[in-house]
Amino acid sequence: MKYVERIFDELGHFKRFQACLYFAAVFQAVACGIHYLASVFLVVTPKFLCGAPDNVTGVLFENHSAGALADIWRHFAPGSGPVVVRTAAGEQWELSQCRRALRINPTDFTYHFAGNKSMQSCAGRFSYDLSEIQQSIVTDWDLVCEKEWLAKFCQPTFMLGVLIGAVVFGDIADRLGRRPILMLTSLCQFAFGVCVAFTGDYYTFVVIRFLLAMVSSGYLVVVFVYVTEFTGIKVRTWTSMHVHAAFAVGVMVVALVGHLIRVWWLYQVVLSLSTIPFILVCWKLPETPFYLLAKGRLKEAQELLDQMAYYNGASNPVMVSDLMEPDAAILLDGEGKASNGKTERKLSILDLFCSWRMAGRTLTVWAVWFIGSLGYYVFSLNSVNLGGNQYVNLFLAGAVELPSYLVGCFAMDKVGRKRTCAPSLLLSGAACMLIIAVPKDFEVLTIILSMMGKFAIAIAFGLIYLYTCELYPTIIRSLAVGSGSMMCRVGSVVAPFCVYLSDVWVHLPQLIVGILAFAIGVLTLLLPETLGKPLTSTLEEAEALASTPAKKPPQQQAQEMRHRAPLDAKADGLDIDVLDQDASGAKGNLS
Repeated sequence: MKYVERIFDELGHFKRFQACLYFAAVFQAVACGIHYLASVFLVVTPKFLCGAPDNVTGVLFENHSAGALADIWRHFAPGSGPVVVRTAAGEQWELSQCRRALRINPTDFTYHFAGNKSMQSCAGRFSYDLSEIQQSIVTDWDLVCEKEWLAKFCQPTFMLGVLIGAVVFGDIADRLGRRPILMLTSLCQFAFGVCVAFTGDYYTFVVIRFLLAMVSSGYLVVVFVYVTEFTGIKVRTWTSMHVHAAFAVGVMVVALVGHLIRVWWLYQVVLSLSTIPFILVCWKLPETPFYLLAKGRLKEAQELLDQMAYYNGASNPVMVSDLMEPDAAILLDGEGKASNGKTERKLSILDLFCSWRMAGRTLTVWAVWFIGSLGYYVFSLNSVNLGGNQYVNLFLAGAVELPSYLVGCFAMDKVGRKRTCAPSLLLSGAACMLIIAVPKDFEVLTIILSMMGKFAIAIAFGLIYLYTCELYPTIIRSLAVGSGSMMCRVGSVVAPFCVYLSDVWVHLPQLIVGILAFAIGVLTLLLPETLGKPLTSTLEEAEALASTPAKKPPQQQAQEMRHRAPLDAKADGLDIDVLDQDASGAKGNLS
């Protein structure tokens, strides 16, 4: 399978055919961003107190008084003193968040009371401030007080599903193809998304959300591989990075829909409808040329190349035979599949560690995935403490990512993947350390440094998808991205617990992220550069990225020159510097 990248030089790096596929696939990535962040408003906990008795005639809170409990919420703050209510029967109750007390023989209706009280539990009755959120799963199922951990358990459970889905669907995509997984995960994403809205209890909600997380993660992992294998090297950086931009748009959609719809089940249904346009067109998506050639499905590959040539207006279609070894003894079976009499070896995650060099590369790439996710979510979770409108804050949290991807695209194309990833991690670590050094009174400077840290970590987090695709060959590319995404989700699961460490020391989360970002940024400098290099097809080619190719024998050079001549004539003088792709081992992958 030689000169596969010549497909794009002959048929276009990003013309009409690829553009239609790309925008359809990326549109569905918006839905992934939606479901990842939907829990922000699904499990939101409003202000609450033990349920007030019936027929309340007066309410006191510190220096404020009102005739109804709803009028006192704007003054009440969680963790503050109790709210005192008086009923028409003359009873006086002190309401806290998880306890309530009945005053014994009160004389006057005052906030402070020195007499005896009868302490009681809330008995499953709670009053909620419904001014911001009219209905969430917390208010429906009273996930507060002793059940508070159930609400906090929702997001880690979702991320666990994301972790498992990344590995499972990444592996299946390498075995069955990218197209079937994109179709399956999209259909399931719509079905599970709607089912979540109509769950009648907490445990069913968690289980279906877990399945929704698996398929959403599966789509997001495979779509990066899909767009990478359908776009040429000249635009691959931009097409890959802007999948992240679509994810960020999904975050902004969550904020907008959450602002407009304050009932959680209706909110979930509306968000799930975003998948319908892609479901209507996903059955038209073709398999990628890289996958078809790697699996020896030559007849399908030729049909795809002819289709690309037709829609892109190419005058001379590319023949599959031009992309294969000239002396490859390949036979076609009755279904148009290549066969050389050898049995295809089943690949697994162990092939990411097939040599010391590949093992070191894999561990470093996994570390970048981990710190990218950990830093991203630590910075994001801390940003919600800035105050103001929570919907505006979430919208801005998505919007601030867009310029980071633009800067990342320019840097990756100008200075390279490695020389963009490593400095961004180092800058993020430096921002964390500077936050620790800033005095508490300089809040504006702290916010600026926090935004700088998130901006930098978003660049590393965005480019690692493409970088991983380029560091590994076609036969295990989806598996590599899937395993990396698994480490990414480990980071996202750890992130909330890292933020909780601020109770020990306010800057401990930044210290942890800063140290890890510095260390991993230095390790990233040891990875090979992939800028301007073609996608590899075999493990041998991928391993050779870090070494200087050996000089080929004169006989082989002459043979390749004769084979390349017809294609060079088609190129008509174009400067093609990405075609020195070694196809050794490709025949062993054909069946």
